[in-house]
Amino acid sequence: MTRVTVFFILLFTSSFSFSQQQQTDEQQIKALIQHAFDGVWSDFDAKAVDEYHTPDFLLLEHGEVWTNDIIKGYQVKGRANSNGIKRTNSFEFLKVEVTGSRAWCAYKNFATISKDNEVVKKLEWLESANAIKTPSGWKLILMHSTRVNR
Repeated sequence: MTRVTVFFILLFTSSFSFSQQQQTDEQQIKALIQHAFDGVWSDFDAKAVDEYHTPDFLLLEHGEVWTNDIIKGYQVKGRANSNGIKRTNSFEFLKVEVTGSRAWCAYKNFATISKDNEVVKKLEWLESANAIKTPSGWKLILMHSTRVNR
């Protein structure tokens, strides 16, 4: 019984690793954007900043320059004031270009803000991002964001 369990665990983990390696760079960049927004902006997770951003990351946010430290400060405020509010992110990718260990993408970013399972607000941005491939995977080095007024 133990050998069978070990066999299935090894089979599952090797299959999972293999499928991760089979992702194209474009798929990895799209996943990076999704995971970064979910971790950093929806979950207010300070660890996500270090996981998905380079140490010298910059966000050009509607005329302001945000560093990782500024974003982490925003997260502290966000966690304190969340009051059951949930942000759900979705993206429409316009273009993804990968050249060696550098990539950039342009996309529309949509956020739905809900409270008690009721939509309170919908937001939209037009954005671009630059990423570099590091030993631990793709990381964001620069993002540019412009709000789209509805």
